[in-house]
Amino acid sequence: MAVAGRGIAGVAPFVVLSCCLVAALAAAGGGTPRYNAIFNLGDSTSDTGNICPRGRHEPAGVLGIFARIPYGITYFGKPSCRCCDGRLNVDFLAQALGLPLLPPSKARGEDFRRGANMAMIGGTARDYSGSSMFTGYGVHLDGSMDSQMEALRRLLPSICGTRQSCKEYLAKSLFVFQLGENDYNIQLVNGSTVHEARKSIPSIVNTITSGVEKLITLGAVDIVVSNVAPMGCYPLYLNFFESSDKDDYDEYGCLRNHNALFDRHNSFLKNGLKRLQKKHQHTRIMHADLASHVYQMVQDPKRFGFGIETILMGCCGKANAPNGFDLLAMCGMDGSSICRDPGSHLTWDGMHLSDAANKLITEGWLSGMYCNPSILQ
Repeated sequence: MAVAGRGIAGVAPFVVLSCCLVAALAAAGGGTPRYNAIFNLGDSTSDTGNICPRGRHEPAGVLGIFARIPYGITYFGKPSCRCCDGRLNVDFLAQALGLPLLPPSKARGEDFRRGANMAMIGGTARDYSGSSMFTGYGVHLDGSMDSQMEALRRLLPSICGTRQSCKEYLAKSLFVFQLGENDYNIQLVNGSTVHEARKSIPSIVNTITSGVEKLITLGAVDIVVSNVAPMGCYPLYLNFFESSDKDDYDEYGCLRNHNALFDRHNSFLKNGLKRLQKKHQHTRIMHADLASHVYQMVQDPKRFGFGIETILMGCCGKANAPNGFDLLAMCGMDGSSICRDPGSHLTWDGMHLSDAANKLITEGWLSGMYCNPSILQ
């Protein structure tokens, strides 16, 4: 797993990055926003409400937990249809760049001229024809990249009018692309081995780069593309793929082989984005290194404000379960509970990053410490 440097002159990265975000907020509030709008394609890590069907506040089935308290308690003080205790990375990006929080693309009566969020819980790069992480719960979602791209195309006439005027408008907008994680989750949760999942890396990465190229065709110029987190450090994985073999874990308690899978994906993605940047030199493709940032948090949690004993523990879940996670008592279900300090945890519910972690991630993208080039460059 690639690991970034320690920061400036030994100063803790989260301190430096916090200052960076403050500066960005001040700049955004002092004049014209840097971008016309933000458009996001992603999964549950960045879905700002597409999981809530039109005309209903709470989705059906197991997805209903994400639309209930305690989700949203840290920042919104109420359910926000986000898989987090507070804000997601796209929320922090919008705030830092002086734009409103992104409305979900499925929302009715919204003004999407300042941005739209196509992300959907369970979102994937490839199309799995209705199969998802939630298929076993009787829930069928269409959050594939192609579906999200089509949702964006449908919105464009109301946002910017003609094809030519849209190209001009989108050239001054920020696009965020964060898909790929669930392409592996679906395989692994449904019984594929790490070795089998590894074979799909070229196809998944090619699908992602083709999606980025489709955005460029629409008129996108500034595009942030995130790699995949080291999910082998997340309570969901540590619970689902628990092993009695100590050699299956690294020195920090993460699943070694699973993280090697994601690391290889990230290496392929980085090379693919380099080729795409060379092909489209008028664009600015920003490679967001979510993986290195999260893994550094696991390696040295105190430097980032997290607890040493809780770094691999979900804040909301089954308190007495290993890593605080149990599929039968997930956050929001009967038998779950909440930790005293969500800000001391890397993950909120064992599956998704906490508000505190999302803030740090976003600061890393803005400053360039974990994004090349930086959004604010």
